[in-house]
Amino acid sequence: MKIRKIYKTAGFLLLAATQTVLSGCDDFLSIEPQNEIVLERYWTEEKDVNSVLNSCYAHLESSDCINRMVVWGELRSDNMTNGSGTSYALQQIMKENILETNNFTTWQCFYQVINECNTVLYYAPGVNAIDPNFTDSELRATMAEATALRSLCYFYLIRTFRDVPYVTKPSKDDSEDFRIKATPFEEVLDQLISDMEGIKEDAVRSYGEESVENTTRITRWFCYSLLADLYLWKGDWQKCIDYCDLVIDEKIRQYEEAYEKNPTTITMELYGKYPLISESGSNNNYAGNTYTEIFGKGNSFESIFELNFVNNQPVENSTVASFYGSNSNLAGQIGVTDFVAKSPYEDTNDLFKKTDCRYLENLRESSSKFYITKYVNQSLSFRTNTTTGAAPNVPQDPRSSNYANWIIYRLTDVMLMKAEAEVELAGDVPEGATPTEEQLTTYQDVFDIVMAVWRRANNKRTSTTDLLKFDDYATSRQAMEDLVFDERQRELMFEGKRWFDLVRLSRRDGENDRLIKKVLPKFQENTSAIRIKLATADVLYWPYNREEIKQNPELHQNPAYITDNTEKN
Repeated sequence: MKIRKIYKTAGFLLLAATQTVLSGCDDFLSIEPQNEIVLERYWTEEKDVNSVLNSCYAHLESSDCINRMVVWGELRSDNMTNGSGTSYALQQIMKENILETNNFTTWQCFYQVINECNTVLYYAPGVNAIDPNFTDSELRATMAEATALRSLCYFYLIRTFRDVPYVTKPSKDDSEDFRIKATPFEEVLDQLISDMEGIKEDAVRSYGEESVENTTRITRWFCYSLLADLYLWKGDWQKCIDYCDLVIDEKIRQYEEAYEKNPTTITMELYGKYPLISESGSNNNYAGNTYTEIFGKGNSFESIFELNFVNNQPVENSTVASFYGSNSNLAGQIGVTDFVAKSPYEDTNDLFKKTDCRYLENLRESSSKFYITKYVNQSLSFRTNTTTGAAPNVPQDPRSSNYANWIIYRLTDVMLMKAEAEVELAGDVPEGATPTEEQLTTYQDVFDIVMAVWRRANNKRTSTTDLLKFDDYATSRQAMEDLVFDERQRELMFEGKRWFDLVRLSRRDGENDRLIKKVLPKFQENTSAIRIKLATADVLYWPYNREEIKQNPELHQNPAYITDNTEKN
């Protein structure tokens, strides 16, 4: 098929010349209908479809969306606490005092993307019928892109709110009634899987060798990654593993191709069979290359899909500077919990060993205070140190502008999804028994995945005596599961994943005990009340915003957030 490029320009966002196909609003239920006269003139060419498809990406890159990816996906977890100048809304969330009036309970930014995707899906076939330049293969690829973006948005919504209004048609005129009931989590999840299964082979495999669009637009590898994640939440372990393998095998193929072309210039190494970007790059005396390639430069070999921000363009990623920090302000609104920041060089950190480069890459210490640095630094380079236990000096290189890409999926995330699914597929080990040979074989594969990720972060600064040991974890399903979840926490820290991981674990357990054990230590007061609150299944999810309930009487508030002052339906 012909490769079509979508260029980001301010003009595309609102399509002002045609009075805009889509308009933002305060609530997705009141999105302005499209003018019928404009519609007759507008949806006639391929470029019309591309313009609106581009706006789907642009609105997903809004600060409202990325802010919520962080807040919904991680703020309530054991990684995060108050920072500097933390807003009242964020403070209340971190106190587990989430009210229906909190601004972060609003969801219109995601529904705006959903409506734009629905618009593309509705009108694109008609354009294909009248524009011979808009071929059938291009139509299928476009429909796949829009469906995948819509599915990603709904996946964020159900992981946050559980049951949400599920809409698949665009707002076109005043006659449409979007006062609809919330669809149950399981039904939406099944529908997303069905939608993604239907379009996965229509998605583009590659936009061209070395094209940045291979990581900034929807590809088949993103579709496989999202499907793996959806199946992980559904509990279909084999399907999750199968899709993870497709992504991993593609990365292995890409590595082998790059190695064959020029083995002396690539910065990837094999950790077992898994190709990952080396911490040292081409200089064994220094570490930090992994961070620089993945989070500093962006669009790395390991990337599958990330939201792209280009220096000196109008749209910036203000989330990083606001939440984590910047070159002009070390402290963002979000800080790191004390037990995550404890010094591994004094053997007080249970999560990170002193050899783990990620500790040095994720955090910085200044005047006895710790700050988040993931995404904040443009690059990192620090001496490896295998002779003493002292922390090496890590020169900071904060970005001078707000153009950090935001990663949705990358290779190690997919690898650890596979490891998690394999643990569950192996099944329980009866109390007092030892794992079967089949279970041990599976556990060894899980351990190999975790060790590849862990060894990449440690291998230039550790000795063989410091390595993780298989026998310490191969005693039970829970021990292996804890190993995987701990590695996900280390590897994906501050990327908007941790709270969702803990919710998934609690759904699987049928209780919140392990979540409470992880999260409770970050609270300094009211711990008994918070323990009781977190014990209920409903509280894992967020309340619907008060204004949403007012505008849609078919919505009924999450029972965990109904109080005497709550407006009941």
